[in-house]
Amino acid sequence: MGTFFIGLSVLLIVLSLLPFFNNQHWLFRVPEFIKIQLLVLQVIAVIGLCFFSDKNAWFWGVLAIQSPLIIYHSAILIRYTSIYKKRHRLPKDDTNTLKVISANIYQFNTNFERFKNLIRKENPDIFITIESNSDWEMAMRDMETAYPYSQKITLENTYGMHMYAKIPFDKVQTHFFVADDIPSIEAHFKTPNGASFVLFSVHPPPPSPTEEDTSKERDGDLLCIAKHSKTLKKPTLVIGDFNTVAWSKISRLFRKNSGLIDGRTGRGILATYHTKYWFFRAPLDLVYHSTDLVLRDLSLLEHIGSDHFPICCIFSINNTSTTSKNTEEPLTPEEKEETESLIEDGKDEISTNRTAS
Repeated sequence: MGTFFIGLSVLLIVLSLLPFFNNQHWLFRVPEFIKIQLLVLQVIAVIGLCFFSDKNAWFWGVLAIQSPLIIYHSAILIRYTSIYKKRHRLPKDDTNTLKVISANIYQFNTNFERFKNLIRKENPDIFITIESNSDWEMAMRDMETAYPYSQKITLENTYGMHMYAKIPFDKVQTHFFVADDIPSIEAHFKTPNGASFVLFSVHPPPPSPTEEDTSKERDGDLLCIAKHSKTLKKPTLVIGDFNTVAWSKISRLFRKNSGLIDGRTGRGILATYHTKYWFFRAPLDLVYHSTDLVLRDLSLLEHIGSDHFPICCIFSINNTSTTSKNTEEPLTPEEKEETESLIEDGKDEISTNRTAS
């Protein structure tokens, strides 16, 4: 048993250290997704070592590396517990409160009615379907009476995206920042009370052995969105399937470049993927917002037959706020240079792939 826990510990140490390397290959990036699982298994491994392993050089060496990693993972994850203080108090005025649902519906999921019943029950002001193709667009037609305003990007490559709203668009635009088949939606709204805000919906490709070999497209797309969000002078909400986790390096760069706040802070992990495998779930569907947009609630909704749980946020627009962007996390010169490099790498990746094909 002692040998087993030594071997398990070495594996967990390797997986914990891989994300520290500035390599965009999926092998180095995927371990970022399982930080919770690594922490749990590392604690088990340390307990196993203490009970079953001889107190030899291997024991002390592994313990000396494993223990700081446990502290490191814990220090990061505590940010997503109720122990960590939320950024803003709720404003008393709730006249500009809205509800948004974002759902990666999984393109090959045909439980259309299950999802529509969820929308009818939750009654959001705006809802977004990610991975929606022509079948999903047709299935949503009867929802357009209640949601007459829509932006439809119907694709069959699992990157389709549809936005449906009860309130009219002031302006709406589809962006293809890095690739012409990876869209994002920028929608400007004005509430009945005259408050303006911007809603961004995103879904970059993940680094994985079955999709993209590297995170270059994802990183470039997210950082383009972050930089663009920084220029917006209105309350801003960015929501969607980011295909990364809130504590990853690219999420930190997104946060700093956009000046937005991570909506999960102090609210919980809220893991959205994978619905079938509870132990391997990770929070891939993220929410970021400007300081003048206050989250009243952030929650996961019921299973709709997809591999993701839908995510729901209720927010208020704080008209008394004098600033919209977070200034507590400024970009360093090195991070600015890295941001530009990652954006160029993402665009170059598309050009390289097209030339090769």
